[in-house]
Amino acid sequence: MLTFLAIVARKKLVVDAYHDEAVGVLEKDPGGWLAITRAALRPRVWFGGEVRPTPEELRQLHDQAHHACFIANSVKTEVIVEPQ
Repeated sequence: MLTFLAIVARKKLVVDAYHDEAVGVLEKDPGGWLAITRAALRPRVWFGGEVRPTPEELRQLHDQAHHACFIANSVKTEVIVEPQ
């Protein structure tokens, strides 16, 4: 979320609200240990201001934030983003 907010701030977009319904999947990893093996982020963003991204631009913003996210790039868990 913080990476996303930083990216949109640089583009001078105004975020009025951000809500995420993240879901994690707990199952055994290849070594037989319980682990969160997948996490799905389902962000919903409300924009204010005069300029608002199109649905395609919003998808690209989420994709850019996901690839730049320190946490997503630091964990073994598969992290996917499903903008709502």
